[in-house]
Amino acid sequence: MPRAFFIMKNNSFYFSHDYNAANDTKILFLRHQLGMEGYGIYWFLIEQLANAGGRLPLELIPVLTMQMQSTDVKVNGVIHNFDLFKIEQGEFYSERLEDHLQLRLKLSESGKNGAANRWANRGAIGEANAKERKEKEIKGKENKENKTKESKGKALTLFSESIYNDIKIFEQSFLGTQYEGANFTYYHEVIKNWSDSTGNKKRDWIATAKNWMAKDMTKGTFIDKNYKPNANNQTKSRVSHATEEQFIQTAFKRNGGW
Repeated sequence: MPRAFFIMKNNSFYFSHDYNAANDTKILFLRHQLGMEGYGIYWFLIEQLANAGGRLPLELIPVLTMQMQSTDVKVNGVIHNFDLFKIEQGEFYSERLEDHLQLRLKLSESGKNGAANRWANRGAIGEANAKERKEKEIKGKENKENKTKESKGKALTLFSESIYNDIKIFEQSFLGTQYEGANFTYYHEVIKNWSDSTGNKKRDWIATAKNWMAKDMTKGTFIDKNYKPNANNQTKSRVSHATEEQFIQTAFKRNGGW
């Protein structure tokens, strides 16, 4: 007979319930004689037996009857008839329930043994994990130091003195980034003019350009490669309308004074 299995949770005990028990031959006879009331009496008795560890004295029947608001005749009928319970030494019990309780006890003991083994191995595992974490920390620190050394090793240069003065190298530096759709002619010119006019020198001009583009994205003024200032007889771009000095000052102010 198929069964549904449950486990303990929050100190509440669950026993396996045959989910088609209503169609069991013995239960069918019970239902034929006592209807669904008899069926309810049967499961109430099973629950009380499970709470008591598997067995209850027959002298407790009047108390159980009172709890169910039934009659002694009906409760005794469920216990003594239909071969659903066994009676032994003044006690009644369910063989199916006892099998389940024994299985639960066995699983509980297995769980305790497993927990004990895990605690025994915890020290070794913890030591291995600590060693791994330490190695990662050391590696991370070394990478950080190398990046710092690499950064410090770069000389401060004007944009026009750097390799990025070559617009092709400048554009290739953004491949695979969120900025690869930028209008590189525009950003190359504006950064170059700003550096030349202010004398500003940087160790990493690509980082500066990315920051510049990021600010434009935030403000909604990002210039992408599809920007065509002269399309459809529109006014010319701000670059062509302004003097080089005005253009630089506008870009410089818009980006917070790079």
